[in-house]
Amino acid sequence: MVTTIDEFRQIISAYNQDEQDTIVRAAQKSAELHRDQLRESGDAYIVHPLQVAEILIGLRLDAAAIVSALLHDVLEDTIMTRADLRKEFGKEVELLVNGVTKIASVKAQNKNVQTTETIRKMLFAMVKDIRVILIKLADKLHNMRTLEYKKEHRRRAIAQETLDIYAPLAGRLGIAWLKDELEDLALKHVNKQAYDQIKEFVATKRSERAGYLERIEKTIQDAAVENGFTVEVETRAKHFYSIYEKMRRRGKDIEEIYDLLGTRIICDDPNQCYALLGTVHRIWPPIEGRFKDYIAMPKSNKYQSLHTTVMGFEGKLLEIQIRTREMHQTAEYGIAAHWLYKEGLSRDAARQHDLTILHRVRDLGSVRTTSNEFLDEIKQEILRDSIYVFTPKGDAIQLPRGATPIDFAYHIHTEVGNHTVAAKADGSIIPLRAELKNTQVIEIITSQTARPHLNWLRYARTSRTRQKIRHWLNTHDESLILDKSIVARKKVHSDPPPRRRPDEQAAQSAASPSAAGQGPAMHEPATVIDTGKVGVRVGDERNMMIRFAQCCNPTTGDPIVGYVSRGRGIIVHRRDCRNLAGIPDFESRRMEVEWETVSPRETRRFRVVARQTYDLFSEIESAIKKYHGALIEGRVEEGDDGRLNAQFTIELDRKDDFKKVMKSVRAIPQVVNISSLGDASELVER
Repeated sequence: MVTTIDEFRQIISAYNQDEQDTIVRAAQKSAELHRDQLRESGDAYIVHPLQVAEILIGLRLDAAAIVSALLHDVLEDTIMTRADLRKEFGKEVELLVNGVTKIASVKAQNKNVQTTETIRKMLFAMVKDIRVILIKLADKLHNMRTLEYKKEHRRRAIAQETLDIYAPLAGRLGIAWLKDELEDLALKHVNKQAYDQIKEFVATKRSERAGYLERIEKTIQDAAVENGFTVEVETRAKHFYSIYEKMRRRGKDIEEIYDLLGTRIICDDPNQCYALLGTVHRIWPPIEGRFKDYIAMPKSNKYQSLHTTVMGFEGKLLEIQIRTREMHQTAEYGIAAHWLYKEGLSRDAARQHDLTILHRVRDLGSVRTTSNEFLDEIKQEILRDSIYVFTPKGDAIQLPRGATPIDFAYHIHTEVGNHTVAAKADGSIIPLRAELKNTQVIEIITSQTARPHLNWLRYARTSRTRQKIRHWLNTHDESLILDKSIVARKKVHSDPPPRRRPDEQAAQSAASPSAAGQGPAMHEPATVIDTGKVGVRVGDERNMMIRFAQCCNPTTGDPIVGYVSRGRGIIVHRRDCRNLAGIPDFESRRMEVEWETVSPRETRRFRVVARQTYDLFSEIESAIKKYHGALIEGRVEEGDDGRLNAQFTIELDRKDDFKKVMKSVRAIPQVVNISSLGDASELVER
């Protein structure tokens, strides 16, 4: 790593002479402006911008980005102004440096809000010019390399933020080596014991591993030559954090993790990739379920490669990646590869590069969210990798990993989502909250009388899906207010009807002809039954439109079966009902249902008085979720004194957790007082 301007001159030879002159002038200006400043390590401050710029030179960014990296702290930490910067180095550099400065300058009393606002500015700056985020990532990498000079509590917090935000972001931009190094550096401070254990294990196996990987490399090279291919073969051990994740996911010690080795084969064209895959599988048997074709179906960051895991020599698992040289460049440099102006690729074309993450950031910017919501959206949608699922017609749909059938339905069309009754994956019914998996064929079952449910907001994983659900509920359900993360029921002035037993409700359900979707209803239309109270579920799904057939009146404990009716949701019959035989296409519409036998949860209510704040509901819901509770109902009104008066109904698994929730809510800075409804002794004035 360079530490002086003279050393730095030696690594900029790839730029033309005019660019080199400007880069050196920027380095000298930075050294002059930072001359009286030191890093916490004791190094002269100029070492930091020099090494940030060196990282970006490794990514082969353009001269303007290198100049901006050298000057990225001058607006924040020195007397230089934006006007000065523009005058000396031009508008492009001034805008880049200002973009980085805006990210660094976010200050807030609440650390979570500060983190969120920093990320918000960082991502929206990225939409304007991707180089801003690349400079910020290089800045973060160098800071992580020198993190040991900070106090322990700061090291842990910064390292955790790196794991949560910056490393995944580097991965989503396709810069794998940067992601890997950030993860390894963060692990060292988040879990030093695990880091040291892995480091020691890898070191003790180094000589043994080197001989083994040389043997692997020679075998592949010989097979490639025999088949007329010219290839490069790279072998390596997995990076520390990926080993740690394998240990954590599988609950095993490092000695029990066998797939620690990786090999990469780089060839000339995609057809050779598939031919080499066959060659590899003839040498070593593939492990079932461990093949991934990212060439036919690239990742959202444009990554392409074939992945397979085989049983290598001595029974050791070996992961092999096969890709072309062009694919390898994209894998190594990610979106930065599009700043290599080769083969006529213009700067404008690079800026317009169609990367999914940028579109998602734009989408997210159009949705009003609180700080906590935005942070959740970022982690769920932006930083998570994507999956591809298929419609029954074979169309590929890209969704964030963790997406559910609800997200899929609304992605297809808003009206499909609004009328969803159930979903199938590869022909089998799945819960509406189930996580979709790569390559599944997803079918959405709809009904014209179906409507969105409040609980769907918990199942949805994308902001766009939640926005559509909220819009429908706000428009069609006058008892609901959903805004700024508030899920609140309006006051109901009339007394609610007495609750009937399930068998009494069943007696008023649909008659069999209309339940089958044929002819007019013989009785008054049945009210959709809340399956959470009645206790019927479809697979693992409780939140569906359920109707009981009047012809056989199933009651709790009876053997039951359901089917999807045309326009009336799911109809439940006794299994021995004689009318089942007369229902058209019954077998293709059949759904397995069962009675729910879940212990009732503890329901509690409390009142909160708070100062005006945008994040109140989000903070309170976070306090409830901390103890595995669920917010069932919320109501908020603004008092004459300008304060917010709110009431909440929540469900908890354990009675004792209510006091913990109350204590957690009291700790929210904007909360003035809190009381358990019906128990004035709980009142606490702040």
